[in-house]
Amino acid sequence: MSHDINSIPHRRYNILTGEWILCSPHRTKRPWQGKTEKDTTPKKETYDPSCYLCPGNTRSTGDKNPDYKEPYTFINDFSALLIDSPVATQENGLMKAETEIGICKVVCFSPDHSLTLPLMEEEDITKVVKTWKKEYDELGSQENINYVQIFENKGAIMGCSNPHPHGQIWSQMSIPTEIEKKSKHFKEYWDKNQSSLLGDYLKQELEAKERIIVENEHFVALVPYWAVWPYEIMIAPKKHQQHIGQLSEDEEKAFAEILKKLTIKYDNLFETSFPYSSGIHQIPTDGAEYPEWHWHMSFYPPLLRSATVKKFMVGYEMFAGPQRDITAEQAAKTLQNLSDIHYLKQ
Repeated sequence: MSHDINSIPHRRYNILTGEWILCSPHRTKRPWQGKTEKDTTPKKETYDPSCYLCPGNTRSTGDKNPDYKEPYTFINDFSALLIDSPVATQENGLMKAETEIGICKVVCFSPDHSLTLPLMEEEDITKVVKTWKKEYDELGSQENINYVQIFENKGAIMGCSNPHPHGQIWSQMSIPTEIEKKSKHFKEYWDKNQSSLLGDYLKQELEAKERIIVENEHFVALVPYWAVWPYEIMIAPKKHQQHIGQLSEDEEKAFAEILKKLTIKYDNLFETSFPYSSGIHQIPTDGAEYPEWHWHMSFYPPLLRSATVKKFMVGYEMFAGPQRDITAEQAAKTLQNLSDIHYLKQ
């Protein structure tokens, strides 16, 4: 482009999904007359007797949590998927349905009710990474489980029903739509170039150093060129790996280091416990090799202007396609300039 891309409307291509994103950076100059509030989130205690995820507490089903000291997992008491659902299909003209089988688990990151990832020690985040690896392997090896989705919804604004530090794992028989889209583009690039699509993209980003937020020997966290959410981030291994089960012990620690540094920057952005949905995309567990795949973790945070002002996916985005005002480069610059020390400890 002969013009400054950060000042004019333009579209950006998402190489992983094949979708286009509309960017409108000139709109950041418009006056804001919308909702603004101060963050009034109360400080949490290390133990909450009413929390169904705290150690030793009884959940609504009557099951009692053990007095766990490290990450603890259990089958969700209100699972979206059930392993014993009967396999059946229904088809009536243009109306089609089929049963879905799966296992949904809750992962308590820490016994301390007051913590979040940026406030946890790196060695404790490493234990969470090890737990993710273990669950991916164990769930993925089960019959009729062909995909394992690891994710975290953080904050009430993201629909999180419990403030205790935790995430979820949904494993299922079918391959989800987002994974099918990415598999298609990974394979097309692999067949043509015999190299990793995401790996080659990372090489370009590491050379440009414009959108990188934090990196270490094994991982890089950056604002993707095609980001949709205002401060969206992707974490990816520099080595071509298909899934987290391939992480070495050193890589587990490096992943934990990146997770802590990134989430500290998030919290420091608006000096609040930064909400987001995060998830790991990796190969299906259906037995195929998928040499083209390159696993990665994405963070989709909604906050736009303050601790409470969020971006809503409405209007044009609901009926046409994704759109953003702050470009990836502008968002990256803001995050890059934030302290690596959590604002509560400064």
